[in-house]
Amino acid sequence: MEKYLSGIVAGVMSFFAPVEPLLLCAMVFVVVDFVTGVLADRHRAHTDGKGWQFESAKAWQTVRKLSFVMAGIVLAWMIDSLMLPIVELRLANLFTGFVCGVEFWSYLENATTASGVDSFAQFAQKIKKIAQKHNK
Repeated sequence: MEKYLSGIVAGVMSFFAPVEPLLLCAMVFVVVDFVTGVLADRHRAHTDGKGWQFESAKAWQTVRKLSFVMAGIVLAWMIDSLMLPIVELRLANLFTGFVCGVEFWSYLENATTASGVDSFAQFAQKIKKIAQKHNK
């Protein structure tokens, strides 16, 4: 029975192997955003003269977010590879890029707060100007 179970697990894992780099990329962005978010929250509390403690509820929110992101990437990849294999939409790449872009923006905000250095905010403003320039 163990042979069959390990064979099934290996088969399922090999099916999803092509999407692994996208999943890892999104996971790194979400985790980095979480860590900098915790640091920013701690910095805000100390600046305001309040006590700070780690809240597991916020960590679980990140776990839920990561679960939905991972599911979204897998679902987009399945549309790409199984439902629309003739058309090169690359929905999984687009979805992962969108998620990573949002997490990167949040990282910049958190890094500005946590470090007190405006260079992150200035970088975010430059990105915003570039985006506005291309939207005209």
